[in-house]
Amino acid sequence: MSAAPRTRPRRGDPRETRARRIDYPRRGRRGIRRWVPSWRLVLGTAVTGVGTLLGLFALVYAQVDIPGENALARQESNVYYWADGSHMVSVGAVNRRNVALSEVPAPVRDAAIAAENADFYSDSGVSFRGLGRAVSNMARGRETQGGSTITQQYVKNTYLSQEQTLSRKVKEFCLALKLDSRTSKDDILQGYLNTSWFGRGAYGIQAAANAYYGVDVDELGPSQGAFLAALLKGGNDYDPAVSPAGKRRAMERWSWILDRQVELGMMEAAERSRYTKFPQPLARSVSTNLSGQKGYLVELAHRYVKKRTGLTDAELGRGGYQIHTTFEKDAVRELERSVQDVLDRGLDPKARKEDRHVQVGAASVRHADGALVAVHGGTDATEHFTNNADTSGVPTGSVFKPFVLAAALQHGVRSKDGSRLSVSLDSFYGESGEFVGHAPPLAPYGRIPTTLRTVSDLSSNATFRRLGADVGLKRVEDMAVGAGMLRSSMAPHDKEFPLGTSSPSAIRVATSYATLASDGMRHEPYSVTEVVRNGAPLAGFEPLRGTRAMDKTVARSVTSVFRAATVGPEAVEGTATPVPVQLVGAGVSTTGNETQRAAWFAGHSTELATAVTLFRSEPGQPLLPLVGLGKEESTRGSLYTARIWSAYMRAVSAGSSGDAGGSAGRP
Repeated sequence: MSAAPRTRPRRGDPRETRARRIDYPRRGRRGIRRWVPSWRLVLGTAVTGVGTLLGLFALVYAQVDIPGENALARQESNVYYWADGSHMVSVGAVNRRNVALSEVPAPVRDAAIAAENADFYSDSGVSFRGLGRAVSNMARGRETQGGSTITQQYVKNTYLSQEQTLSRKVKEFCLALKLDSRTSKDDILQGYLNTSWFGRGAYGIQAAANAYYGVDVDELGPSQGAFLAALLKGGNDYDPAVSPAGKRRAMERWSWILDRQVELGMMEAAERSRYTKFPQPLARSVSTNLSGQKGYLVELAHRYVKKRTGLTDAELGRGGYQIHTTFEKDAVRELERSVQDVLDRGLDPKARKEDRHVQVGAASVRHADGALVAVHGGTDATEHFTNNADTSGVPTGSVFKPFVLAAALQHGVRSKDGSRLSVSLDSFYGESGEFVGHAPPLAPYGRIPTTLRTVSDLSSNATFRRLGADVGLKRVEDMAVGAGMLRSSMAPHDKEFPLGTSSPSAIRVATSYATLASDGMRHEPYSVTEVVRNGAPLAGFEPLRGTRAMDKTVARSVTSVFRAATVGPEAVEGTATPVPVQLVGAGVSTTGNETQRAAWFAGHSTELATAVTLFRSEPGQPLLPLVGLGKEESTRGSLYTARIWSAYMRAVSAGSSGDAGGSAGRP
């Protein structure tokens, strides 16, 4: 018996509607199988999706054409301005010279290819993996930057902006495909090597060869070429002169690139075995227009712009930015003059070995808003590359003690039963070992107890050790950090911590004293007020709001204590009357003067807070002792920091006296 013929459902029949719908969830299935799509559905969806993407890509590819060079492909100067709007310095005008690929030695070319794009000569100019990573990153809310070919990097450098968006990445992808089909690989490699950023202001392989080895590109050897190829991953991050970490990264990548060349057949293993010593580049040089203090000022402003905008070194290095700073021309000159005059009068490095290797760092901050008015970073930014005003590693000594006192007044001290006792400047340690009294009575035999006001005046080490422990070293640290010092500069919490074993920079010490001067309101130090490019100001430079670091009464109490102490005319040359100062201290962690290795002087006037530090150092060595420093051997440096502070503050304050005082030269 034959089967009955299948009849087609009539129009309107429910069976026809079901037949035309996508069979999902699947009919005739039960449980979880009902929700598992059929292979036909999966395949159809995939084909449709891929087809749609290919169609969109074809549309974009057809519409995109290779444009002319963008403005960013031509390096420009960055112009820095003083606080009054006058021109300070122009940086980065001409550090680029294009060369033909034939001038670049083959091993140097091979190193760049091995480092960045091993199959450069055989690929289509694009990396599908890199595009996929960009899409994935965008979906997760991250930057779209991913692995790119040499062709893509050349396209980005020459024809596109540096923004990290998916649309820019897709455009880069399409342009790279077209460029690869129309341009020879050698021309692309030549353009890439001439436009890439190598750090030290160098765009292109020729500028890099000169900046790092002082030679033309055709004089580079394979080992040097491998190091320069490492810089393509990040010029400043792999420069050995920037930091020990940078040197470590550079050496590791240099070695890997040489090994990679052997792996790719670009170099024989026997030749590779000859390159065991890292080709140390020249010491980092700075253009002569950055001599004196200008190099230090530009460095601070450059870092601040990066912090506030997120711009990279490479992006800033392309130039075209007008950067308006907070630095006051006259104040910078007065600070430099004060340092030089005092050292010239007091030291004789040619005749006395104890006077050699002396370094001075200083910073002056406007306490109303945190503006950096002046810094002294060293003798000359083109000779001494470390900015002494912004360096750590120099212990503060007694200039730290006001913040121990501030913490005690703000938080009180621990009692024997575990509770906290509030204290005042008139509190003192009684016979029981705890703080008592607010109007100290006469002790037996007519002695007056030593109050906090008195020990602060005398800068008593023993009392400050005990006071810091009773307040709690964590609270002391929090007070110092809240006032403006960096957490990373704080020393371990041992018994010497309250005496200033921490090592904040002069900028951060001045900032902290500015907090005391502004009744406990802390303002972050800043060095740039505006950045303009192509006539439009960049966002991110709105005025910073202050935050309260301590009660107003606490700040005023601390400054009132140190106002009482002065440094007289016998200590500060050229001064007819005693000069009030905030505090003078030597940065040591013990009480022995033989170990003193730094001297500090910090204080504030009605407008500025200024910190000066002096130390002796040689590259790669610990701080040298100050014993025997200068013609007046008993000073151990403290006299010189006091004189520098006084000379500068008198010059910029037009005779107005500074607030507060301290003890001179005590560790």
